[in-house]
Amino acid sequence: MSLPRILALALIPASLTLPARADDVTIFAAASMKTALDQVAKGWEAQTGDVAHISYAGSGALARQIAAGAPADIYISANPGWMETVAKAGRIETQEDLLANHLVLIAHDPKAAPVTISPDLDFDELLNGGKLAMSLVNAVPAGQYGKAALEHYGLWTKVEPEVAQADNVRATLAMVALGAAPYGITYATDAVAEPRVHVVATFPADSHPPIRYPAARLTESDAAKSFYAELKSDAAAKIFHEQGFETLK
Repeated sequence: MSLPRILALALIPASLTLPARADDVTIFAAASMKTALDQVAKGWEAQTGDVAHISYAGSGALARQIAAGAPADIYISANPGWMETVAKAGRIETQEDLLANHLVLIAHDPKAAPVTISPDLDFDELLNGGKLAMSLVNAVPAGQYGKAALEHYGLWTKVEPEVAQADNVRATLAMVALGAAPYGITYATDAVAEPRVHVVATFPADSHPPIRYPAARLTESDAAKSFYAELKSDAAAKIFHEQGFETLK
């Protein structure tokens, strides 16, 4: 090779000779979304070559972290109220309601009989000395909805001493799945994701505020815009439906 050509090749920027680096996107999402969102992220990564880092926890804990400056690109809450916390912190670029869910009573015993949710429900008899697993009733949406539903039927003060609270809805689900609590209150989607629990009742929709999952894009990065768009795609909708969510468009 001639000297001039060697010199010319040496002047080519390194960025043109190396493969492009994948972009990262950081998502903070309600714990109840894990099974479905992991699948959505896997498909998006395969399609784009980018990487999704997802942090799952109670919506309240995530909202407080974002408001305090945590570097998230996308936030998906299981409660509109916690999205307002993020909005007040000035972190939101765009947002919309993404999904809806239902609240259910689950049991560990596969032979547990169906339960009728009414003011006459006798939790002492139902629990038989065990605990009712719930998510944190003052911070985690699943717990907040569950408490609201029990208050609607005048059952909260009766059962409150027997409630075992967990940090998020997946921890609540695990308590029932492992038999640490005979019954628990979770979302319908959690019951779909865990074969060791069984739905014995669905709380009527008018017994608690509507369960909505607002999603927000917090940054202007290309990866954030791409993943946010993927959340609203037909492919994502199919996955969400399979896991028991309702899509809102």
